[in-house]
Amino acid sequence: MSRVGIREVATLAEVSLGTVSHYINHPARVSPEKQQRIQRAIDQLGFVRNNAAWQLRLGRSATMAYIAPDVSNPFFATIAEGVEQRAAAEGFSVFIANSGRSREREDAYLELFEAQRVQGLLVASHDPIEERLLQLRQRGTPSVLVGQRAVSDQQPSVSIDDVTGGYLAVRHLLDCGRKRIAFVGGPLGIRQVADRLEGASKAIAENPEATLEVINVADRTIAEGRVVAAGIARRPEESRPDAVFAVNDLLALGLLQAFVVDHGVSVPHDIALVGYDDIEFGESSIIPLTSVRAPHEEFGIAAVELLLAELSGEPSDAPKHVVFPPHLVVRGSTVTSETAVSA
Repeated sequence: MSRVGIREVATLAEVSLGTVSHYINHPARVSPEKQQRIQRAIDQLGFVRNNAAWQLRLGRSATMAYIAPDVSNPFFATIAEGVEQRAAAEGFSVFIANSGRSREREDAYLELFEAQRVQGLLVASHDPIEERLLQLRQRGTPSVLVGQRAVSDQQPSVSIDDVTGGYLAVRHLLDCGRKRIAFVGGPLGIRQVADRLEGASKAIAENPEATLEVINVADRTIAEGRVVAAGIARRPEESRPDAVFAVNDLLALGLLQAFVVDHGVSVPHDIALVGYDDIEFGESSIIPLTSVRAPHEEFGIAAVELLLAELSGEPSDAPKHVVFPPHLVVRGSTVTSETAVSA
């Protein structure tokens, strides 16, 4: 069967080809009465727009791309939902790619999406990437850096104040009476990890009796958290930390599971525990997890809005860097309550 084109739609609706084209691409330019006639013709004929031809004429696709380092992490998945929601409201489709924290895969996706002529890129990366994004911008593909504040004033970015977030986490542990605090995170060369450690160190500096042990890990996963917990549990009790600040909730959940289930360590009685990101799983874990909350739902929306501003090409006084403030959500992993579970 041959495919129906706009010529057949125009004939049945008794309008010009140009009017059908306007209805498809700019419906506000078509009167309501003609809109109804064209839509009835489309429904009757089963017309489907040829996006390939339309994109060829424009030289661009009605798409944007979001590259995340780990889409299995609920934090990045929630950002993706916000991206899709806001982009769809503007008529954009979204390609979502998982770099797997690999710079090679990240570069490959950047090349692919540039070749696909996407309208713009939203990139969450743990590696320095601004120079690469500058090259793309100079060739006509704008981008927004997601999850870390850009150094360049010309590179739009959406981030959280991680220094304050790290401070809030450790300040809370100190206020709970803890003195021997471990920071679990890494690699320390990652900007977000370093910022959270800086905030933790600022809080420790306010209490001369407190100490901060840094446990550098190669990955920020549940499995890695379980490994770290096993190492801590093997120590004599007097040399263990009495509190742990994990750089994300996945690490914290691994620590929590291993402490309570595998090693008989009471949380929070023996070791208090704070995570970061406040993912949904943390609240419903074996012991509800205290965590520093980032507004994940707003991240994706803000990133798309920054990209849309770049695409408009219009001068604007609006800031190119959106930095969200964190806040602490206190639960049973740091504060003893009747609902807290201990080993």
